[in-house]
Amino acid sequence: MFVLNLYLNKTLTLLLVKNTLSRVAIVGIGWYGFKPVVPDLSFREMMFEASSRAYHDAGDLNPRKDIDAFISCQEDYWEGIAIADEFAPEPMGGVLRPTFTVAGDGLQGIIQGYMLLKTGKFEVIAVEAHAKPSDLLSLSKIYDLALDPLFVRPLEPGNPFFVSGLDAISYLYRSGASREHLGMVAVKNRNNGLDNPRASYAGKITLEEILNAKTIIEPLTEYDIASFTDAAVTVVLATEQRARELTDNPIWIDGVGWNTETGSGGIEYHQWGRMPFIRMASQMAYKMAGISDPLEQTDFAVVDDRFSFVELIMLEELGIATEGTSHQMLEQGMFERNGTYPVNPGGGSLSTGTPFEATGLSRLIEAIEVLRENKYGITDAERGLVASWRGPPTYTGSVLVLST
Repeated sequence: MFVLNLYLNKTLTLLLVKNTLSRVAIVGIGWYGFKPVVPDLSFREMMFEASSRAYHDAGDLNPRKDIDAFISCQEDYWEGIAIADEFAPEPMGGVLRPTFTVAGDGLQGIIQGYMLLKTGKFEVIAVEAHAKPSDLLSLSKIYDLALDPLFVRPLEPGNPFFVSGLDAISYLYRSGASREHLGMVAVKNRNNGLDNPRASYAGKITLEEILNAKTIIEPLTEYDIASFTDAAVTVVLATEQRARELTDNPIWIDGVGWNTETGSGGIEYHQWGRMPFIRMASQMAYKMAGISDPLEQTDFAVVDDRFSFVELIMLEELGIATEGTSHQMLEQGMFERNGTYPVNPGGGSLSTGTPFEATGLSRLIEAIEVLRENKYGITDAERGLVASWRGPPTYTGSVLVLST
């Protein structure tokens, strides 16, 4: 028995060392849609189109032979179908193959795939997320179901995003930022999106137009709030050996992190005007990636901006800016494409829209385009950050550190 235990412990140690040394890379990505309405395809057909493009990008993979497992990020509420994950395998090519469902943002799915590859049991994994909000007739009612049923939902707030308005007001009060700074984020991102083929909501807009626009949720106007979009995104992950066989330009995942501050709708425990879940997720990712100073050790960031103020909070929680200073760095032009630290160079969600659980993968596409292709005028970038938030009224976020 002693010899057997010694053998098993030695084998386990060797496996852990082996898996630690095995890096994980993004080898393919595909998308479809990113329009206010995609009337001609169902969400399942959009999944098929995005997956087909991703497999082609990864070296014309055959999903029936070359992909070991499939992950789909979706939520029954958004689909309007009970047990919607039953529709996941077929459009991805995963029928009768290991298929997993994550009820969360697409970056959460990437992290699940990352961990599966680290087990040494898989070599190639496809991760998919999609959204078709144009199919929903009662979007606000679905959001209401996510609010606390005892203390918040009975108040009938009217607009379920009111919690984000409270966060915005709290952030402005805490940081000393002004309404103008939120408008500056919207101007930057909506103008950046003019070069992005997925940016249906990009536009040449001025700060004056934003400040004079009608307030939707105090203190936010329609320009400060990302609209919804129909989209599907598929990402192919691979172990280091397979990645080098499949592509000449893999994008390495150096660190991952995720965290939930409080349960869905549990706003009584939320730290207003802050995102501690992003801070804790980033600390986890930085530790894995060996990062002590993200501003100095990364070249750009693509972060959630479904509300303009969220970008500023995220940059502080990520450690790019110290507390209460991100709006000052914004004023100085540091976050512009030609600035010292570009943020959302492809326009973010304010330009491309919010595709529910595919939002994190939408941000991931922008980061990959920068690292692979020097897009959006950013050249020679070697390392970038991607940070996502599942959206109100949840307080769950994920962070990736990527490199060439």
